[in-house]
Amino acid sequence: MPSQSTHFFSRPMVVYAIAILCTVLWGSAYPAIKTGYALLNIEAHDVASQMVFAGQRFLLAGIFLIILSVLFRRHTGTITKTKVRQIVVLGLTQTSLQYIFFYLGVAFATGVKASILNATGTFFSVLLAHFIYHNDRLTQRKAIGCTVGFLGVFIVNFNQSLLDFQFSVLGEGSVIFAAFILAAASIYGKKISQGIDAMVMTAWQLAIGGLALLCVGYLFGGHSGDFDFASLSLLIYLACLSSAAFALWSVLLKHNPVSMVTIFNFLIPVFGSSLSSIFLGETILEWKNMVALILVCSGIYLVTKSKKPSS
Repeated sequence: MPSQSTHFFSRPMVVYAIAILCTVLWGSAYPAIKTGYALLNIEAHDVASQMVFAGQRFLLAGIFLIILSVLFRRHTGTITKTKVRQIVVLGLTQTSLQYIFFYLGVAFATGVKASILNATGTFFSVLLAHFIYHNDRLTQRKAIGCTVGFLGVFIVNFNQSLLDFQFSVLGEGSVIFAAFILAAASIYGKKISQGIDAMVMTAWQLAIGGLALLCVGYLFGGHSGDFDFASLSLLIYLACLSSAAFALWSVLLKHNPVSMVTIFNFLIPVFGSSLSSIFLGETILEWKNMVALILVCSGIYLVTKSKKPSS
């Protein structure tokens, strides 16, 4: 029987290339979402409307993947009540609940703090994997790698507001809880994907989670705005990047140790900052961006090059 390392999606260069592609796509969502808010007249503190916009994005992403799954005849296996229940739970946690708490946190905390605290999800993923998987133990090298990567996220987001060390449960607390939910749900998704095609699983969890977000947003008075060609094109782009990134990420998690994949999450705010600079006309050649990228890459190297424990 072939070992896990022989699988195409377990080859190091394949993992690195796909993980970086996913983080570039997610990073591009930063300026795209900001532009979408401006086009649809969604205010910074209009959390309900932001949930509606996110719900539309994820529901559409799920529909795209469902169509692709049918066209490519992805094998779903035997559909049981247990599998249906698992996918529903995954969608309501990984997509709905996680984003509800994240948007709630952003409403009561600064965007800079939210971006940094959201990166704690990588720590949660590595810690949870340590207790769940015998071949993904937390080592000193992994701990140092995660710390170095987190420092990179801190630097790329650094400004004077970070010197305010106030902490609120609704603000910073909600963002940290959202990061924990995402970490736990990702590991839960890894477990589910062992018995069902990763694309099919991702398609339905995005559709279910997106629909739930849409309902919650409308329930609390959110609006979808008046779509024109520009805003609709942007929504379609966001849906496409979500469907591609989440599907590929699920495949990577299915075939690799959690820590080897999730460490790349530290690249998202770095790419987000760089792409926002390009598309939103902000300053790009700041020293902190270069330092952050070096630190994040160093952290990724330390974690992915950790000596694998023997089975």
